[in-house]
Amino acid sequence: MTSRHPKSWMQLYGEPTFDPSPLSTKEQQDLALLSISTFQRALKDPNQLIRASALRVLSSIRVPIIVPIMMLAIKEAATDLSPYVRKTAAHAIQKLYSLDPDQKEHLIEVIEKLLKDKSTLVAGSVVMAFEEVCPDRIDLIHKNYRKLCNLLVDVEEWGQVVIIHMLTRYARTQFVSPWREDAVFDENSEKAFYDSEEERRVDQSKPYIMDPDHRLLLRNTKPLLQSRNTAVVMAVSQLYWHLAPKHELSIITKSLVRLLRSHREVQYIVLQNIATMSIQRKGMFEPFMKSFYVRSTDATHIKTLKLEILTNLANEASISTILREFQTYVKSQDKAFAAATIQAIGCCATNISEVTDTCLNGLVLLLSNRDETVVAESVVVIKKLLQTQPSQHSDIIKHMAKLFDNITVPMARASILWLMGEYCEHVPKIAPDVLRKMAKTFTDEEDIVKLQIVNLAAKLYLTNSKQTKLLTQYILNLGKYDQNYDIRDRTRFIRQLIVPNEKSGALSKYARRILMAPKPAPVLQSAFKDRDRFQLGTLSHTLNSQASGYLELSDWPAVAPDQSVRNVEVVEPVRLPCIYLRLVLNCFCVHVESVSESESKENSDDSNKSSSSQSEKSSSESDSEKKKKTLKNKKLQQQKPDSKDRQKRIRSTCLRIMQHNYSLNYYLPPQIIQKTLNIMTKYILIHIVLSISTPFFVNCMCSLLHLCVFLACQFDAVSWPVHVSLQASSPVFVPETSHELLHRMTGKGLSAQYRFTRQPCIYGNSMVSLQLTLSNSTDQALENIHISEKSSTGQNIHRFNAIERLEPQASVTVSMGVDFNDSTQAANFQLCTKEDEFSVSIQPAVGELLLPITMSEADFTKEQAGMPMKHQLTSQSIFLCISRFAGKTVSSGSLVLVSVALKDPDAVITINTEKTVMGSMLLRQVKTALTNSGP
Repeated sequence: MTSRHPKSWMQLYGEPTFDPSPLSTKEQQDLALLSISTFQRALKDPNQLIRASALRVLSSIRVPIIVPIMMLAIKEAATDLSPYVRKTAAHAIQKLYSLDPDQKEHLIEVIEKLLKDKSTLVAGSVVMAFEEVCPDRIDLIHKNYRKLCNLLVDVEEWGQVVIIHMLTRYARTQFVSPWREDAVFDENSEKAFYDSEEERRVDQSKPYIMDPDHRLLLRNTKPLLQSRNTAVVMAVSQLYWHLAPKHELSIITKSLVRLLRSHREVQYIVLQNIATMSIQRKGMFEPFMKSFYVRSTDATHIKTLKLEILTNLANEASISTILREFQTYVKSQDKAFAAATIQAIGCCATNISEVTDTCLNGLVLLLSNRDETVVAESVVVIKKLLQTQPSQHSDIIKHMAKLFDNITVPMARASILWLMGEYCEHVPKIAPDVLRKMAKTFTDEEDIVKLQIVNLAAKLYLTNSKQTKLLTQYILNLGKYDQNYDIRDRTRFIRQLIVPNEKSGALSKYARRILMAPKPAPVLQSAFKDRDRFQLGTLSHTLNSQASGYLELSDWPAVAPDQSVRNVEVVEPVRLPCIYLRLVLNCFCVHVESVSESESKENSDDSNKSSSSQSEKSSSESDSEKKKKTLKNKKLQQQKPDSKDRQKRIRSTCLRIMQHNYSLNYYLPPQIIQKTLNIMTKYILIHIVLSISTPFFVNCMCSLLHLCVFLACQFDAVSWPVHVSLQASSPVFVPETSHELLHRMTGKGLSAQYRFTRQPCIYGNSMVSLQLTLSNSTDQALENIHISEKSSTGQNIHRFNAIERLEPQASVTVSMGVDFNDSTQAANFQLCTKEDEFSVSIQPAVGELLLPITMSEADFTKEQAGMPMKHQLTSQSIFLCISRFAGKTVSSGSLVLVSVALKDPDAVITINTEKTVMGSMLLRQVKTALTNSGP
């Protein structure tokens, strides 16, 4: 009976075999290059997520040969309309820098451009790239300092951490120290910008006033202490610690204590930083001392850090409470923690002289503890404490000598022996007896104990040679043949030093001064004493060692650098003088009704601001001269100049308006300026001037200029609803830029570029005309270059005639037509040669799918009323005059009506079309273009 289930793949074909040998570097590069063209096409995808993903994958390919391609992709992505793509470009900068550090200068240019980005999504990523590539280029931060401070609250959390650390380093180089004793602090110190000269002279008596930018940083980071992200709170805390005045440090205390309720990993870092702070600023954490009491559930490293902090916080008022806590900790089952507690008791006894005797008595009681670890640690601490007052504590030394036989820990036994030798004059009867016992067990002791036995024998030989001479010689003989070379060397040195003979030099005369010299008492201090040399919150501070990539905080400058480097010029909207309005009205011979008194006053105020001489002249005019001007205007209204003269005057007026808007002329090429001038000359609307007030028209004239430039660059022709008949015209502007269709590496030497000609297609009314440029970059001729008959997406494509032969390093231009069916879906087809086929695609913009048509105003209104309003947009940032555009789709001929209606202070863009998807895309592009081109 056969099974109904088919056999598995392995049963049919056997187990697959794989080549375990790794790919060579050349093979890896070849595989990477095969995928480059795919990623390059994806970089131009309409979807921002796909563009960002393509850049992320492209920058992750660690092949040096594609560095130029990566650099080009990063530069293009840095100017992308999507902030998410720009954020990805900032991430790619770091990857490219690690792959090729020689690209640093080019990457700095991209970083400088991205630092000016106003998006909060980009800020954190570009600052991270700045820290990675050029952290020393502080000059790049000057103009962006205030912007980063103001954006800080809205930046994502990890971006906040990076920006705060960068601004901390920046502030230490640009502001003077606020820790001076003569410092003066004022929350409203920003008024220094606007103080008069007299006020400044008075304020010169104040030695120091905080810089307003310094205060701006502290004020804008303060709300982040309430952040839910512990790294952000820690970053703000370290910023205040390194930059804030000392009396303002208390505001970070509660936030740091709040973090102690987090995970133990967070507690470890926070406690390390608090331990460093508590050494210099005990008063900060004294009100929260109970928060540092040890819990039974705490890990050992957490307990140890809390002990450090409690020791640092101890003073005359709180030492009794802390010592009671320590008594409980000594009884802990955690031996390491109990030993650390004894060390903490010793530190308290050293730092606070009032409790030294109390601590010593408590440690002596611990010598009878059953736990050897506690006893040993107590001996070591007592040894250090006795060095401060040895003559007053001879009884403690005797008590320790009696307990010597019961102590087995080598360090504790060595400590007792050192005390016996160092203070043998205070215990003259006990010390020789201890040496006698040690001589019996010398060979069984640890090395550290043997060394102290030799030292004890030498010191007793010098102070009590009658009783210990033979014992000393016996111990020296045992040490002479010990297995450890340190003990053998020490024994030979001691013998030559204390036992004079013929070979002994002059050094033996000073044996007593060498061995019995007074030793300074050891200083018991916190392990975090010197960690303040590292910036808080960094890896170097945690490790207490400088980590790779650590950037040190510079010292405060003695003199504050020039603060004007952070000033940013605010570009005000260009307001055209009223004279331009009069010129426009005179060109059209339009009668303008007199404005109200309030508007006249506003106009006069504007003219006063623009030109003082003009204001004086206007104020001196007599009533008779005003009447003459009124009569002159009436005569001009009655005159009807011919069309040529009128067009000439309009063109002259528009040229003056464009020259006034210098910022626009700065970046427009001459041909675009000429096209724009033509449009403004032909299509400025009379009824716009008649339907709005004079001041508002003056404010909107600059936006009208931007609109005309946009139309000159985007559309073939423009149909405006004026009262004169308009004729269909050829395209106003045809871009010369080409798009890549096939890369030479993907095409094996054959490359192809395409561009939209914006001309009627000769192959069909429903087709879009395209021009292809084919190039042969190989050393051999390419034959039979043509387009395959198959089209993967089903578009109707008129193919160019096959090119029989294309010589090496030669190019040829051909034309073709594509029916996109009123869709922005890419047209996919195969570009073939005699030997190969290459899949290529053409992605049209929505503007390339439209043709302009001429309609009268009545027809436009009629058609608009008969069509449902598909899309509408209201925006506060667009200030445009009323305009209408009529067009139709290339393929189906569907009407597309666009109107921009002005509603003070808003503008409403309405698109009427049956093509819903196309209307939505067109609306988005028009809105983006008009918003970006506003004043």
